Amino acid sequence: MGFNSLPSLPYADGIKKYIDVEFRGYDHNIGAGDGTVWDESNMTSDFYPLMATRSPRYTVRTAAPPQGIFALDGLWYAAGGVLYHDGAVICSVSPGEKQFAAMGMRLIVFPDKIVVNAGASPVSYKSLGTQVTASCVIKDGTYAGEEAASNTIKSANRDWTLNFSVGDGVTITGASNASNNKTAIIREIVGDELHFYENTFVNEGPVTLTLKREIPDLDFICANENRLWGCRGDTIYASKLGDPTNWNVFDGLATDSWATDAGSDGEFTACCSYLGYPVFFKEEHIYKVYGAKPSAFQLMGSATMGVKAGSHKTLAIAGETLFYLSRAGIVAYGGGVPENISKAFGTDRYADGAGGSDGLKYHVVMKRAGSNIHDHFVWDTRRAMWHREDTTNAVGFAFSDGELWMLAENGKIMGLGLKDAPAGAAAETDMVSFVETGDFTEKNPNRKGTSKLQLRGELGTDTMLTVKIKFDSGRPGSPSDTQGGWETVAKLTATAKRSWYLPIIPRRSDHFRLRFEGIGEWRLYSLVRENYSGSEI
Repeated sequence: MGFNSLPSLPYADGIKKYIDVEFRGYDHNIGAGDGTVWDESNMTSDFYPLMATRSPRYTVRTAAPPQGIFALDGLWYAAGGVLYHDGAVICSVSPGEKQFAAMGMRLIVFPDKIVVNAGASPVSYKSLGTQVTASCVIKDGTYAGEEAASNTIKSANRDWTLNFSVGDGVTITGASNASNNKTAIIREIVGDELHFYENTFVNEGPVTLTLKREIPDLDFICANENRLWGCRGDTIYASKLGDPTNWNVFDGLATDSWATDAGSDGEFTACCSYLGYPVFFKEEHIYKVYGAKPSAFQLMGSATMGVKAGSHKTLAIAGETLFYLSRAGIVAYGGGVPENISKAFGTDRYADGAGGSDGLKYHVVMKRAGSNIHDHFVWDTRRAMWHREDTTNAVGFAFSDGELWMLAENGKIMGLGLKDAPAGAAAETDMVSFVETGDFTEKNPNRKGTSKLQLRGELGTDTMLTVKIKFDSGRPGSPSDTQGGWETVAKLTATAKRSWYLPIIPRRSDHFRLRFEGIGEWRLYSLVRENYSGSEI
C-alpha cells in the first residue's frame, strides 16, 4: 500500500531524484516499505492516484441521545426515546439501542416489537404482539357454517378484531382444564366469538383466560424473502410469511413460521440478509438457511470467522461483498470463506463499531483496543485500499436517496460526501487533515543526505498545507526535538495547481519521514525527493 515510485534519476554529482506519482492507502505496518502512509486523517481514495482530502460533511439535524438509524423512504432514527422519520415525530420508544428491519413499507423496531406502516398517510404504528385477559367460556360452536364441538372461545360483547386476526397463532393460559392451556390458530372471528378447529378444547367456563399473540425476544433481526428473521442465544426464528406479527403458526403450510437451534457453542452475534439467504453469525460460526418453505428449510453451518461479539452493527454490503468485524479483524465475505482485509491496521486491534456502505465503499468506525479512541476507516472495493478519516464515533449508518448518512455519537446526522447538500444543511468548515509517511530509505541501507523536495499540488481557497520532515525517527538533539523531531520545511498556500521546490538543510540519515498537515481541501499530484548516497557509517 505504499507510494508508486518511478525509477530514480542519477546525476553526475551523485544526487538522485525519486519521483512518486501514485499514492495508495493507509498501511500501519512497521517496515511496510518506502513512503507508505503510516498514519493519516480525513483522506480519501476518490481522486486516486492523487493524495487528497475527503469531501466535506453536511449536518442536517441533531438527534440526541442517538439510539439507531435506518433508511426506508427517507431516514428513520431513534433518539432520546422518540422515533423520527425525516425529523417528524412518529412515536415513543424505549431507551437503548434499536434494531431495524423493513418488510416492504413496514418498518420493524426491536426490542420494542413495533411495526410502523411507513406507506400510510399519516404514518401509523402498532405493537407486533397483543394480549387480552377476559372472562370467557369455552363451548361448542360452528366452523365454516357447520356445527363444531369444543372449538369456540366466547367473551360476551367483546370485539376480538381489535386485537386479533384470522390466522393468528395465540397462546392461551388461565384455563382450569390444563389441556386448554395451549397455542392454537384462530380460524374465524364471528362477533364476540373466536372459532378454532373442532375439538381443539374441552368445554369449560366461565373462566378468566389470557390470550396472547407472542413475539419472541430477539437480539438481532433481518428481513429476507418476505419473512422477518431473528436470533437469540442459540435459536433462530422466522415469522409467518408476510406477517411479522405471527411466530407460532405451524399448520404444515408454506406460509408457516419456523424455529430451530443451531446446536453449536456460543450465542449468535449478528444476522443479515445476503445473496437471498438469511445469514446468522456466531464468533466462530456462520450459518445460512436454505429452502423456500419451512418444511424444506435447512440450516447449514461452517466453522469460520463470524462476527465479533458487540460488532453486529459493522455488517454492510459494498461491491456485492459483505464486510464485518471478526475476532481476527475486518473480513470480506462473499458466501464462502471470509477473507481478512485488516493487514493495513498493523498490530492495532479493534472492537465494537458500526459500518455502512454507499455501494462501492465500506465505512466502519471501531474502538481502538486499550483506548477510548474510535477510528473511522473507509475501504475502497474498487482499489482494495483503506483510508482513515477521523475519530468521530458513529452509532450507525444508513444509505438513502443515493447518499450515505452517519448518526454520530454526539447526535449529529451527517451526509458523507453529498453530491447535493440539502437546504439548510450546515457544511463542515476548516477540515483538519494530515498524512504521515512511513520511513523513506530509498531502498538504500547506507546513510543518505536529503537536500530538496519538489511537490506538485493543488490547494483550495484559504487552505494552508504545512510540510514537515523528521530524520532518524526524531533522534535526540535534532533542531526540532521538542516537536517530536518534526522540522517544518514550508507552509504552502496557492489558488491554482502548481509546483513548489523546497530546499532542506542537508544532513545524513538512515531514514526520514514526511508529514503533510492541511487546513481545508488539498491534493498532491507528485512528490520528488533529491538525495545523495553516503557510506554505511
